[in-house]
Amino acid sequence: MNAPAHPAPLAPALAVLAAHGTSAVSDALDLIGQAGQIWGPRRVSGSGTVVGPVFTVAFEPAPEGRAAAADYIDEVPPGCVVLLAGNGPLCTVWGDILSEYARAHGVAGTVIDGLCRDVDRIRELSYSVWARGEFMRSGKNRVRMSATQVPVEVGGDALPTTVRPGDVVCADGSGVTVVPAGSVDDVAEQVSRIAAMEERVLAEVRAGSGLREARGKHGYNMAARVARSTVA
Repeated sequence: MNAPAHPAPLAPALAVLAAHGTSAVSDALDLIGQAGQIWGPRRVSGSGTVVGPVFTVAFEPAPEGRAAAADYIDEVPPGCVVLLAGNGPLCTVWGDILSEYARAHGVAGTVIDGLCRDVDRIRELSYSVWARGEFMRSGKNRVRMSATQVPVEVGGDALPTTVRPGDVVCADGSGVTVVPAGSVDDVAEQVSRIAAMEERVLAEVRAGSGLREARGKHGYNMAARVARSTVA
């Protein structure tokens, strides 16, 4: 098995997201009035928090049931998170060969607004993948790649979210969030503030305080109002 490429250090704002994970990022997005929680994909392999710029890949049903395999993985820069959208029919567009290549070339992880196969092998590789589920049916001649690095919509009707090149994905065991490119620093600042406040609440509780008292003392329930008043 090829060893993964050594990951480059994360930029400071991205390191903050990685340190605190999707729950804090989701709360921070709420505070600044931004959408970014991706409904559907759940972790199927890997561990820890994955953060990186998104590399979008759009799919569509194959015309007349014929389409070549999607060749894009060579173009994904190290440290990026691949996001596959618009899979169409019930089939997969990601498996073990792509995972082994991605891992060896320093790709941070893969998010699929659809299905994944070869999950046992991908888990052996310890490569991080999020998907709506597992299914072995190939996407060959069922879907085709229509574009890379274009805006894509994910989340379905339940919570439609547009992801654009330049946005930053943060994903862990709780799911997947995406931070708009122009909001990364603001979100990181809010994440740091939320994490510090929650640590103060926990410290009070560990010292014997009741949770209601600790939350009230440190403004747990007022945080959204305070943050929103500073935005715009």
